[in-house]
Amino acid sequence: MAGNGETSWCFSQIKGALDDDVTEADIISCVEFNHDGELLATGDKGGRVVIFQRDPASKAASPRRGEYNVYSTFQSHEPEFDYLKSLEIEEKINKIRWLKRKNQSHFLLSTNDKTIKLWKVSERDKRVEGYNTREDNGSIRDPASINALRVPSIKPMDLMVEASPRRIFANAHTYHINSISVNSDQETYLSADDLRINLWHLEITDQSFNIVDIKPANMEELTEVITAAEFHPTECNVFVYSSSKGTIRLCDMRSSALCDRHAKLFEEPEDVDITNKSFFREIISSISDVKLSNSGRYMISRDYLSIKVWDLHMETKPIETYPVHEYLRTKLCSLYENDCIFDKFECCWNGNDSAIMTGSYNNFFRIFDRNTNKDVTLEASRDIIKPKTVLKPRKVCTGGKRKKDEISVDCLAFNKRILHTAWHPLENIIAVAATNNLFIFQDKF
Repeated sequence: MAGNGETSWCFSQIKGALDDDVTEADIISCVEFNHDGELLATGDKGGRVVIFQRDPASKAASPRRGEYNVYSTFQSHEPEFDYLKSLEIEEKINKIRWLKRKNQSHFLLSTNDKTIKLWKVSERDKRVEGYNTREDNGSIRDPASINALRVPSIKPMDLMVEASPRRIFANAHTYHINSISVNSDQETYLSADDLRINLWHLEITDQSFNIVDIKPANMEELTEVITAAEFHPTECNVFVYSSSKGTIRLCDMRSSALCDRHAKLFEEPEDVDITNKSFFREIISSISDVKLSNSGRYMISRDYLSIKVWDLHMETKPIETYPVHEYLRTKLCSLYENDCIFDKFECCWNGNDSAIMTGSYNNFFRIFDRNTNKDVTLEASRDIIKPKTVLKPRKVCTGGKRKKDEISVDCLAFNKRILHTAWHPLENIIAVAATNNLFIFQDKF
């Protein structure tokens, strides 16, 4: 897989209505490829999960194309009401995580703020006919009318994709769930909220183990919250979690049942230059996402202005730091006033850990090539929705004379933000969620 230094990205598909009038329920809230990239799932604020399947013809074509068709759509979560706390529980899907495929069916976990569900997605293309005790439409036959024994037969039917909830994991989180992560053993998973991380077994719904609890005895002493958590891709006893203070803790479940004492603490040394300290320093240093690399050797963390690469063997500082939108540093005051400074951008690795991707404003997203140190800003725009259209790199002008292709930092649309992105695990195909639209791009073909 080529890194982005050698890759020209082009438009492949756009999913979702192209109207300017967007309903809140249609806004995409998470995007996730499965382990072989054949399926791509999105969740939205209306509690729906839409699964897209790779088009076999596009995969077999030469050169290969990354095209996806709707495979299944189902309502994962409904709005609820907590009567004890008089709180509405949104149906918005916060995270989707796929389990590795073990049989003909696919399994995925989806979560809203409080409840996690395990869904089975399976295909049916045959039906049974010729029952003895009931008609083919399901109605019960009159026993008096049964005068011969029939042997039921299996007949082909149109393909039907069914999604059914196999497990519901509820009532374990006091605060809003921000992360779920399936363990490499494919038997357990973790769920994290603002102050606690719980460990679940996929077969047991009425019991979970609390493995991290940072809630102080007195809530007035609360100084940080958990922002993201993830299991190691190969070592089933290791997980990491990030905090609003800009730190990442790596914990080993072999050391103790309650992992309040971390094995490693990843933290950038504090800037001694007093002039660099600002009112917004704590807010912009909060980590919104953390992802371990596929190899398990590195991890990336996203804060408001940058994305950092850490080596798990070195806690003292990141090995690479990439500014995402440094031109916004002078705009922090207005971003604080319109609440944009609290936006939680996600980040992702490509399949061989040579490139990373994250989102920005104005429907921009950034790709950084770790091998060549090249980076590019691209735009998920409806103006380029013609197949094979090559994406032109975008540049932001921060001051002085603006060049023809540049956009002024004052003209950026802060209501158009790309928070959720996903990269195909084996190929250069990326999925980018822009409000209610899902853009699929691939390397030039």
